[in-house]
Amino acid sequence: MGRSPRGGSAATWSGLALCALAMTGLVASSLPEPDQPEPQRSGVTSSAADPYCPPGWDPGVDSAARAAGTRVSDPGAQADAGVEITPEQAAEYEERLRDALVSQRGRELAPPYTVPVAVHVISATDGRGAVSDQQIRDQVDVLNRAYQGDYALGSEGTDTGFRFELSDVTRSADDAWFDDFNRHGDAIRSQLRQGGPETLNVYTTELDSGLLGYSTFPQDYQDDPDRDGVVIAYDALPGGGRERFNEGHTGTHEVGHWLGLFHTFQNGCQPPGDYVDDTPYEREAAAGCPKGRDTCPERPGRDPVTNFMNYSDDACMTHFTQGQARRMVEHWNAFRGGSARV
Repeated sequence: MGRSPRGGSAATWSGLALCALAMTGLVASSLPEPDQPEPQRSGVTSSAADPYCPPGWDPGVDSAARAAGTRVSDPGAQADAGVEITPEQAAEYEERLRDALVSQRGRELAPPYTVPVAVHVISATDGRGAVSDQQIRDQVDVLNRAYQGDYALGSEGTDTGFRFELSDVTRSADDAWFDDFNRHGDAIRSQLRQGGPETLNVYTTELDSGLLGYSTFPQDYQDDPDRDGVVIAYDALPGGGRERFNEGHTGTHEVGHWLGLFHTFQNGCQPPGDYVDDTPYEREAAAGCPKGRDTCPERPGRDPVTNFMNYSDDACMTHFTQGQARRMVEHWNAFRGGSARV
C-alpha cells in the first residue's frame, strides 16, 4: 500500500454501461472543433484504467449501474464485454454538455454554496451493512475536505467551490435489498430518493467483491430522475472493512462522476482523453500507488495517479485539478440548475 500523503488520503458515461480556486466567475469554455489542434494538457505527476467489473458480475442485472461511472478495487480484472464507456458514448455526453451550455453563455458559472446530501443505509436484518451515524458524518466530512483541496500536496490543491451538507439519513433493513441492490435498485430508489437534481442521494449497501461504487451522470437526470445518485459499498465508508479503500474516497470519486467527471484514463492515450486539459493522458487505471508511472510517454506529463478520478488506493489519492473543478461547475449549471445555492 502506498504511503499516505497527509494532508491527504484519496479516493462515464452513457445509458449503456456499469461496472462500472473557488470557481466563482468561470465562464464555460467550448470544445475545439474536430479539425482544430487537440488541446495541450499540462504535466502533473499522477496514474489510472478503464472501468472494469469484478469477476462474476452479471451485466444483465441493472441498467442503471451499467449507465454509471464506477470505481473498482482491481483495475486489472478482466473487463466484461460492453461495460466500458466507449469513446463514442463519452463524446455523446460531451455533446449534450456543450448543447446545454449554449443557454449559459454570457453568464458567470459558479458552484453552489452547499449540496444537500441524503444518505440511505440499506442493511441486512442481522445488522450487516448498518453503518453508524458517525461513519456517515465522517463521509460527508471527507467530501468537504476533498472538494476544498485539504488533501492536496503543495500547490496541486484546488478548491472546487463545492460543499456538502447532510440533510437526512434513512435506514432500511431488508435482506433482499441488501443482498442484491442491483436487482432491486429501481424499487429502492423510487421509494427512497429525495429532492431534485441538486440533491445528492447516496445509497450504502453490499456490492460484489471488487466493486466499490457507481454513480449516474448529470446528463441522465432528465430522462430518469429516480435513478440519479451514488451507490457505495458499505465497507468502503471511512472506518469500514474494505482494506485500502476505507478512507472515504470511493465517495469522493463517485461524487466526481455525479458532477460530470470521467475517469482520468478515459480514452487512454488518445485525444480528447478525459476532456480535461490539465490532467495528463493515461492509458489505463492505476492500482495501489505507483510512483513515476507514465503509460503515455508520447504525451506530456506522468500519469495522474493521485487524482481522485483514478482507481488508486484511498491513501494515494489527493486532489482534483482546476480543469476538473471547471468541468464540474459547467455540469452543475447545465444540468443541476444551481438550485441548491443559498
